[in-house]
Amino acid sequence: MPAPERADSHEPEVPDMHRTALLFTAGLLAAGLLACGGTTVRPAEDTPAPEAAAAPDQIAVATLVDSTGAQVGVATLSDSAGSARLGVSVAGLTPGMHGLHIHAAGTCTPPAFESAGPHFNPDARKHGAKNPQGAHTGDLPNLLAGSNGSADTSFAVSTDLTRAGPRFVFQPAGTAIVVHAGPDDEMTDPSGNSGSRIACGVFKEP
Repeated sequence: MPAPERADSHEPEVPDMHRTALLFTAGLLAAGLLACGGTTVRPAEDTPAPEAAAAPDQIAVATLVDSTGAQVGVATLSDSAGSARLGVSVAGLTPGMHGLHIHAAGTCTPPAFESAGPHFNPDARKHGAKNPQGAHTGDLPNLLAGSNGSADTSFAVSTDLTRAGPRFVFQPAGTAIVVHAGPDDEMTDPSGNSGSRIACGVFKEP
């Protein structure tokens, strides 16, 4: 009788599709083991930190003093990307509205501060935003003091105040910022019936 045929000793061949699935599963298991071992997975690229906003350029600073010569606040004129702002922080006022103006002389002699001269008015206009023939370059919004007598605010102003020219805050005679005792009606010459000058500061380079 012929000898019986011997079975092949090798394992049956695994189809390609099954081999691919086995390799993929093995890869997942290896990744899991690495993660359990404390390996840190990092993104391909670090996310860049956001750029910080550019600080505004300080153009001028004025230290405000009261009728006794005591410091009561500060005003800062700045320009950021062609947008000018005036910030005012002051204490010791009565609660309510106070006229606020830039004056045409850089001198603050207490107690009345008459040395600061008239409003800064290079275009020879009338006083007040509500005046058809106004306003002065030095006319500013009313300053609102809270119940504690302090104000801390900022507002947009003309960029002419921050650039060389006839309306620039630095003139041969200088300029000053003055706080008045009462509100400015934004109409009446020469200062909107805003009353006496109670605080003053000369603009200087920061």
